[in-house]
Amino acid sequence: MATKRDYYEVLGVSRGASEDEVRGAFRKLAFKLHPDRNANPDAEIKFKEINEAYEVLSDQQRRREYDQFGHQSPSGFAGASPGFSNFGGFGFDEIFETFFGNTRTASGRRAQRGTDLHVDFTLSFEEAVFGCEKTVEVPRWERCTRCSGVGAEPGTQPSRCPTCNGTGELRRVQQSLIGQFVSVSACDRCRGEGQVILTPCQECKGGGRVRSSHRVLVSIPAGIDDGQQIRLPGEGEPGVHGAPAGDLYVAIAVTPHQSLKRQGVDLMYDLTINIAQAALGDEAEVPTPEGPVARIKIPAGTQTGRIIRLHERGVPHVRSSGRGDLLTRVRVATPQTLTDEQRDLFQKLARTFGVEPHEDKGFFDKVKEVFGGE
Repeated sequence: MATKRDYYEVLGVSRGASEDEVRGAFRKLAFKLHPDRNANPDAEIKFKEINEAYEVLSDQQRRREYDQFGHQSPSGFAGASPGFSNFGGFGFDEIFETFFGNTRTASGRRAQRGTDLHVDFTLSFEEAVFGCEKTVEVPRWERCTRCSGVGAEPGTQPSRCPTCNGTGELRRVQQSLIGQFVSVSACDRCRGEGQVILTPCQECKGGGRVRSSHRVLVSIPAGIDDGQQIRLPGEGEPGVHGAPAGDLYVAIAVTPHQSLKRQGVDLMYDLTINIAQAALGDEAEVPTPEGPVARIKIPAGTQTGRIIRLHERGVPHVRSSGRGDLLTRVRVATPQTLTDEQRDLFQKLARTFGVEPHEDKGFFDKVKEVFGGE
């Protein structure tokens, strides 16, 4: 038989925790672990565990006995029911309505928050860097205009479910050696609605919603990056029976730039120059996200791998002011073929470095050593 965990450890509170702290810890865990919200197979077991711990620690007498004797208390803690009839002093409805944000309509049906929706959207490199506004087509359910979302044909009304008597729930009581188990499940006839529709709406077939395409204007912030997403509250599926709508999440994909690579808020450009430019210095044009090229100065003696930085020419910060930098990474290329004139000039240059030129690979290896070429 498995050893029971310490009740204080189960709720994550200290032994000196006040009643409010114990209650608050239970509320937080109940919200997280309730089987109707947590699909993890262990959620129901853990929920029963925190329920048992709370029933003991919320009762002053039982808590004193537990502090003195632990799980071996003379009176025992079998009264802490692992069933779902009493969630640590909170009723079934209170768990759902207080913790989970659901409400009930006047007819007794539980109003459920709408489902969150996700769409993918592709931006150009420039649109992501500078921001824009885009219209997104979102297929979703909308409230049926014919029946106003009721589901019943106009002129008729839903009827109370005879199976659950309008509660939307079925309760089953079972006896065991350690007490009474009460399981609660949604009514299979009305699917937890508490009402049945005898004359369904011709438009929505009794569902109260119809499928349609919804257009949403999305404001894309400057500096958004590939893989990030934008949350639009209330733009998801409409809630059932007047409950709040879900949210819309727009996942962003960015088309790469043909020559600029993004590194956070900085942009990187690879520039190839020849040996003469590296040795003597020069000026070069580099692309910018705005479109027009920028001119940079290449210092004399530049080596491969040198970074030349243009401040504030990169990507805007999404959550603050300012921009990143445009970085130019220099690569010095060693020529693989030479004209007779170029060969003669290189031979003369080599002699000035104390190198006697030969018609072999070693000469160009020396050139690479001197100028840092590839």
